[in-house]
Amino acid sequence: MDLITKDRIIEMAWEDRTPFEAIKIQFGISEAAIIQLMRKELKRSSFNLWRKRVNSGISQKHLNKRNPEISRFKCALQRTITHNKISKR
Repeated sequence: MDLITKDRIIEMAWEDRTPFEAIKIQFGISEAAIIQLMRKELKRSSFNLWRKRVNSGISQKHLNKRNPEISRFKCALQRTITHNKISKR
C-alpha cells in the first residue's frame, strides 16, 4: 500500500460520515484491516479517541447505525475516483 493510499484511507476513517463499507468498496480493505491500520499509524491516545467516537452514537461509520435518509457515500461535488478531490466549477 503506497503512502497516498494509506493517507486517504486514514482520512476517510477519521470522517464520521464515511462508512467502513465505502472504504471497502473504494480500496478493498475490511473494517478489521482499517482498525489495524489506524492502530499502527496513530498515537495510542488518538487511536483510543477515534475508536471511542466510532463506537459512540455520534459516528455513522456503520451503515446499520446510519440515518436512512443518507443514501450516498460521497458529496455530490466530489469527482468519481481521483482521490475524491472536489472538482473545479
